[in-house]
Amino acid sequence: MPIDDGALLPEEARAAWQAYQEMGKSKTQYFNFLQELDQKYKEGGSPSIAENLRLEELLKVHDKNVTAFSQAMNAVENKEAREALLQKLGSTNTTLGKH
Repeated sequence: MPIDDGALLPEEARAAWQAYQEMGKSKTQYFNFLQELDQKYKEGGSPSIAENLRLEELLKVHDKNVTAFSQAMNAVENKEAREALLQKLGSTNTTLGKH
């Protein structure tokens, strides 16, 4: 699924939209790897040191992306730009919830 660049959003809101997209991507990567490990070790055993380090790195990236999104959201000061962004976020979350 290609990343939506938010071209229809006001300029001020685009960085927050991009940060939101990156946050979603890192969340998906983290949880997909976590699920892979769960499936792999469902019958016993435990993740290797390398797998645990990979999981830790994915979580660090996601944490960084959450912080970047929070900062980008706080930077959207224009009321109309913020409202447009929130509407887009709301419609995206509604669409994602239907899958």
